[in-house]
Amino acid sequence: MIRLEGITKSFQMAEGPMTVLHGIDMTVQAGEMVAIMGPSGSGKSTLMNMLGCLDVPSTGRYLLDGTDVTKLSKKQLSRVRGQKIGFVFQSFNLIPRTDALRNVELPLVYNGVRDRRSKARAALERVGLGDRLRHVPSELSGGQKQRVAIARALINDPSIILADEPTGALDSKSTVEIMELFTELNAAGCTIVIITHEEEVAEYCTRRIWLRDGRVVRDDQAHDRWARLNAVSA
Repeated sequence: MIRLEGITKSFQMAEGPMTVLHGIDMTVQAGEMVAIMGPSGSGKSTLMNMLGCLDVPSTGRYLLDGTDVTKLSKKQLSRVRGQKIGFVFQSFNLIPRTDALRNVELPLVYNGVRDRRSKARAALERVGLGDRLRHVPSELSGGQKQRVAIARALINDPSIILADEPTGALDSKSTVEIMELFTELNAAGCTIVIITHEEEVAEYCTRRIWLRDGRVVRDDQAHDRWARLNAVSA
């Protein structure tokens, strides 16, 4: 589903060019749930922008569902974001005075989709908020706000969900609830990539990729989640 080949990203600074990503090679298969980890300054956010088609690399190729998105125009990239990628952010990015149903509808409005209300209702019911349709963000807990954000990310049936520190603003109980929801969505077939620095979040993922100084330094399967689930079932 995702294939990065030799991805670099440089920014022009007053003192000269600064390279943030150094030749990233990475593949994410359909149905995976991947944690991208690393310390501050490792390049996680820049890589997130590349994966989400919010920015383009300086060199290299990015193939999403077989399409080289590095060759697309800004308008085409916008269309790819709207159709293939669902975003979930730490700060939720909900419209404050708009209820949950309308917040989830918005991507459908931009894409000119009909029957928006029923689709938004179904998405909210899918994340367990069927009884919170008319609540505005100030009437919701942090975990509920993030569920609304996840419903919004799902509304266009994207190829991939990108989550940037999705539990960073949540307490421990809400973190567990949100990660269990991501696990359920992944089991149902959603491909999910999570940017995080939290080990307890990465434990839910089937694979972990570590970045340091703009390079992939480790890429392996994460067994903690399966060990924990097997222990519970036993």
